[in-house]
Amino acid sequence: MQNMNTAPILQIEDIHKDYGTYQALKGVSLSVRQGEFIALVGPSGCGKTTLLKQIAGFEDATSGRISIDGRDMAGVPAAQRPTSIVFQKLALFPHMTVAENIGFPLKLRKVVPAEIAARVNEMIALMELKPIYLDRLPRALSGGEQQRVALARSMISSPKLLLLDEPLSALDVKLKKVLQSELKRLHRSVGVTFVHVTHDLEEAMMLADRICVMRAGHILQLGEPADIYYRPADAFVAGFIGETNLLPVEITRRGKDRVEYRGTGIADETGAIPVRFIADQVGTGQALMNVRPELIRRIGPGDKAECSMNAQVTEIFTKGGTVQYRAHTPEGYDLAIEIQGTSDLPMRVGEDVRLGWAKKDIWVLPAGAA
Repeated sequence: MQNMNTAPILQIEDIHKDYGTYQALKGVSLSVRQGEFIALVGPSGCGKTTLLKQIAGFEDATSGRISIDGRDMAGVPAAQRPTSIVFQKLALFPHMTVAENIGFPLKLRKVVPAEIAARVNEMIALMELKPIYLDRLPRALSGGEQQRVALARSMISSPKLLLLDEPLSALDVKLKKVLQSELKRLHRSVGVTFVHVTHDLEEAMMLADRICVMRAGHILQLGEPADIYYRPADAFVAGFIGETNLLPVEITRRGKDRVEYRGTGIADETGAIPVRFIADQVGTGQALMNVRPELIRRIGPGDKAECSMNAQVTEIFTKGGTVQYRAHTPEGYDLAIEIQGTSDLPMRVGEDVRLGWAKKDIWVLPAGAA
């Protein structure tokens, strides 16, 4: 994590937000460290944008407390908070030049023109925009250049928190990749704390120091990208954060260091894994074995795997850099397998195969609907 210490810059404590009888946020608590890049993800209506509005001061919480840099934000209007926000719709002023758009927050604060001009030039350099753009109107710029102008405007007042409400979602794939790299570079360069709302899970994995997964007004899991991906809290997080395989198993014994299990159709010599590969809330009884598609491989004649299943290939999806296979087991399970892209496909539709994975790649979750 870049430019970050352990002191919280943003403290959210038991925030509730009601719209009449509808509860958008149901007791959300979150601590964000100075200099951190945190992504809020979740399905539509989960509360992530509502939470961003509470931080920005656009709406008042029904109850709870938000503090920024140790100061309680209760009663502090949006314009007086040490935050800046970039929306999906950039809201650049069409009648103002690029220089006027970028410098507008400082003009509102009655900063002298010479200082505004100096700061605008700093922002132009930071965002790698050409100085000749300063006298142009936003419509003369490309979509990516307009995004950079919006980011420059948001950063010119040196906010303690930069709030990003899906600013890249309307861009084409190629331009989005470029600007994702720009966001990462900007965060590394300025050390400002970023809170980023996104539907793009790959974007969250690429950019964030930590990811906050929300559902129905609650935070389900908060953690570093690898933890969220490989050690999800439950079946919903596992499926939401990326495609996965969830196989029903029964935990027959949970000891201090070792967990014993059995799963229909899963060949396993010992039927046991270390307790560190199982979620804390899993006890004896029904559970789900989570194995990501890229961790499953085909087992050839004479090869061995700690866990394995028989299956028949049903579909092939080529993705350029990777190839994904779908396979169906005699027990009725559908598995996804993803391998490095190749022009010579190692499996064919209709082929009977044996698939295996290592125990170090297992993560056992509580049973329940995703």
